[in-house]
Amino acid sequence: MAISAGMVKELRELSGAGMMDCKKALVETEGDIEKAMDLLREKGLGKAAKKSDRLASEGLVRVVVNDTFSTATISEINSETDFVAQNDGFINLTKDTTLHIQASGVTSHEELLKTEVNGVNFEEHFGTEIAKIGENVVVRRFATITAGENGVVNGYEHSNGRVGVIIGAACDSAKTAEGVQELLKNIAMHASAMKPTVLSYKDLDPEFIEKENIAIKADIEKENEELRRLKKQEKRIPQFVSKLQLTDEAMEQAKADMEAELKAQGKPEKIWDRIIPGQLERFVADNTQLDQQLALLSQFFVMDDKKTIEQVVAEKAAELGGTVELVDYIRYDLGEGLEKKEDDFAAEVAAQLK
Repeated sequence: MAISAGMVKELRELSGAGMMDCKKALVETEGDIEKAMDLLREKGLGKAAKKSDRLASEGLVRVVVNDTFSTATISEINSETDFVAQNDGFINLTKDTTLHIQASGVTSHEELLKTEVNGVNFEEHFGTEIAKIGENVVVRRFATITAGENGVVNGYEHSNGRVGVIIGAACDSAKTAEGVQELLKNIAMHASAMKPTVLSYKDLDPEFIEKENIAIKADIEKENEELRRLKKQEKRIPQFVSKLQLTDEAMEQAKADMEAELKAQGKPEKIWDRIIPGQLERFVADNTQLDQQLALLSQFFVMDDKKTIEQVVAEKAAELGGTVELVDYIRYDLGEGLEKKEDDFAAEVAAQLK
């Protein structure tokens, strides 16, 4: 099939690869963008990027946490221009709308439109506010999490209004829940910066993990080519990238390999049990790179980069003499999934491909 300049443009923005590499990949995969992206990643030519990396819109992401830390709401309300997004009228509308969503307990746009604001139907009320602002405004998405018994929620809204996070935890007592409030806010701040897409590695799709395993190996092999050229130490190439792959069999094999290596080095068997635990810990760290990138609990905490979020939560629970489990996590990035306006880049690509 014919490969258009627009297709090359899309793949280039998704992958970060060169135009000719993108065109070759599209030709090889008969124009299938997803397969072409996988092919580039397998060759170490494409970055790990989501479509959302090239998408944007204007507006604000809002986070509202109630006074008892039992309910947290996040919303994204879009405007046409950044100028309007900075307008006091729009800012107040986003705050008031998010508060209304939380107070009314709605979970869908259909329910929201049927609610009332000061005795006026929400749709009519919102339309009036839009008319005052003078630009189209859309309540794009929203979500609310509510703490269960002895639970707690908290959240964080970045100062520029472009990123927001809400998090919920289940605790053993009201005392523990109160004690973990501030940590939840700090974890939400961490998530706003580090961009985890899921709460736990268990939430990752096995098929996605297998694809990324191939791609991450290819990325490291590509880096090692350059390191060899510079005569620098090469990076280790992992066997796996997620804890989902670290089965009992895989761990047993890793331990057996370590024992064989220690034996070959002439290390006395009586000291192996002092060496192997540390090596297994390093093995897990080296072979869970995808978890560390995408799963909140597996990421190293920005306020203490020697510990994962999971370890920090466990330590706080022990300090409080109770139990804490993160159970809810929602992160909004402004404009995620919305198309940018078209520009002249396709014409530029077409000219270069002639």
